[in-house]
Amino acid sequence: MFQRILVANRGEIALRVIRACRDLGVEVAVVYSEADRDAPYLRLADRAVCIGPGPAGQSYLYPPRIIAAAEGVEADAIHPGYGFLSENAAFAQMCRDNGFEFIGPPAEAMNRLGNKDRAKAVAREANVPTVPGSDGLVTSDDQALAFARKVGYPVLIKAAAGGGGRGMRQAWDDAGLVTGLAAAKAEAEAAFKDGSVFLEKYLERPRHVEVQLLGDRHGNVVHLYERDCSLQRRHQKLVEESPAPNLPAEVRDAMCAAAVRLAKAAGYYSAGTCEFLVDRDHKFYFIEVNARIQVEHPVTELVTGVDLIREQIRVAAGEELRFGQEEIKHRGAAIEVRVNAEDPAKDFRPSPGTITTWRPPGGPGVRFDSHVVTGYKVPPNYDSMVGKLLVHQPTRAEAFAAMRRALREFVVEGVHTTLPLHRQIFDDPEFAAGRVDTTYIEREFLPRLGK
Repeated sequence: MFQRILVANRGEIALRVIRACRDLGVEVAVVYSEADRDAPYLRLADRAVCIGPGPAGQSYLYPPRIIAAAEGVEADAIHPGYGFLSENAAFAQMCRDNGFEFIGPPAEAMNRLGNKDRAKAVAREANVPTVPGSDGLVTSDDQALAFARKVGYPVLIKAAAGGGGRGMRQAWDDAGLVTGLAAAKAEAEAAFKDGSVFLEKYLERPRHVEVQLLGDRHGNVVHLYERDCSLQRRHQKLVEESPAPNLPAEVRDAMCAAAVRLAKAAGYYSAGTCEFLVDRDHKFYFIEVNARIQVEHPVTELVTGVDLIREQIRVAAGEELRFGQEEIKHRGAAIEVRVNAEDPAKDFRPSPGTITTWRPPGGPGVRFDSHVVTGYKVPPNYDSMVGKLLVHQPTRAEAFAAMRRALREFVVEGVHTTLPLHRQIFDDPEFAAGRVDTTYIEREFLPRLGK
């Protein structure tokens, strides 16, 4: 096991990794930017190292400063959390080249799966269904138009190196395809320094279901069942739950088995997520792999009892998985909502500022992961998430009741949050019945609220 780990992230996930290190008896250091200098969780680490000013490009996204911090604290390994450099294969290799274990998958697997077009090729080799798409990257309008006329509109333009909905456009006709192609390339170039795109047939009103994976360096890969994250706005997840409602058991089993096949074909180890779209006939299609721990990993922890961060660290240290597939059981229903410092009444405008009152809920079956306390200043520099509220109960109906209770108890003052929106979501009969898809929030729910 490692002696000392450097956490190369901030906020809730930094605190989560600090706690896992404490549980394992590992010393822990954490980096921070000037904008996070007063963050309370820094005091829980053995060391805290400032790596630059507030802008992420000069701190959390600046690899030389991360490496220098690891050298300064004499770390054995670097945990990247999620976001920032967590899926950057070059950074993973840089860590290892400098003598630090990267707590994540090998750079080779990240390269195979980090680019969506290459990942689809791996999926096809592993006999995993994929959405009908272009034959490789699209480099001209004529090539794009030929594909669209072959499969029929609508089609989806996707950045090969993209994520979070950036570099993604829907096209419903020839004119929209040409303009959307140029816009997607420009956005992808600005966001990822890679303007390459490809096309897929656009599936109307699909569900988004992902399978949690965990593998070790010895060739063992298991799944930890699925999470449904169909409730989204602008491709950003709002609510996640497990098990996925109204998903036939045979479809769940086939999807989980497909995810394991793909991970093995890519030589993948560590935690990761294989993401699928599921159409109205329950046919599933691979879309991408998230080669990192995800925001919603606690949902899986609640229904399986497996601490994914601890297992990530153990795997990175060379240990074998401590359980086989048959030992992983799914228990009850878990739901997570992301609490963001945003104002839903003003088109989800970020709401940085000082939190004057912070009273999160508690009680049976409630878990709350957050780095925030009363008096915390939400900085304008980063993602607006301030916490993750989770519930775990024997049934989905009981989990809904517990979430409604928890949302009513939660009090935040000083900044706007998405809590009022979540209270309305959990009173929505369509969501309660599991009749939602990735476009439901924007297509039907928000318009009813006048937003």
